[in-house]
Amino acid sequence: MKQVIAMHGWSGDSRVWRPWQRRFQHHGWTWQNGERGYGSRPPFMPTWSSDRSPVQQQRRVIIGHSLGPHLLPEPVLRASTDVVLLACFSRFVPVGRAGRALHTGLIGMGHCIGTDQERTMLHTFLNRAAAPESASGLPANPVHDGLSTAGRQRLRADLTQLRDTASLPSGLPTGARVLVVNAGADAIVVAEARRQLLEDLQHHLQHKPSIWTLEGSGHALLVPDLLLRVQEWLEHSGTAP
Repeated sequence: MKQVIAMHGWSGDSRVWRPWQRRFQHHGWTWQNGERGYGSRPPFMPTWSSDRSPVQQQRRVIIGHSLGPHLLPEPVLRASTDVVLLACFSRFVPVGRAGRALHTGLIGMGHCIGTDQERTMLHTFLNRAAAPESASGLPANPVHDGLSTAGRQRLRADLTQLRDTASLPSGLPTGARVLVVNAGADAIVVAEARRQLLEDLQHHLQHKPSIWTLEGSGHALLVPDLLLRVQEWLEHSGTAP
């Protein structure tokens, strides 16, 4: 049985995965989306379906963007066989002077939630996430549709978690097959955080991760054929983007 659990990042929702879900289901994968419920969609955290096939034939794949893998429950991650990290990080804010401005900026973003500055702050974030592409190319999301009261609370809590992340997502198996897709022009995850992720993975995993860097791509990874490349990587053993 081939299963995928996908998790969106901060301020997004599960609609980002619609093209991915269609593609993977067409190729025989079962697909579930995690949902934080920042807007009108109710929060939902999937679990793996029971599978009686031989262990060596089971595939349980996590695909997460940005903060997404950190939002998943530890048991879900612990049971995965493959993990795809899209523009992710272990420690978001670098240690020391390099991270001070970013740390202060995240605190300021949190203060904007629920105020008149909220919409401007969130649209600024989306523009930076899409850059160098236009934010008009982003999928529909709660920022455009409107946040719920409970969604604002989760958004603020997840921003704090984003600020405080200091290690790999809890439960990441040491034996998992891991693909890291970095955005070469990422304006959200700084270069030091990308380097730290790779260093942490190399110390944690039994096998070296596959690493792709998409030069010129921004944090949102608005690359039309990326889902095809990832699906092929999972189906086969290729390591080149």
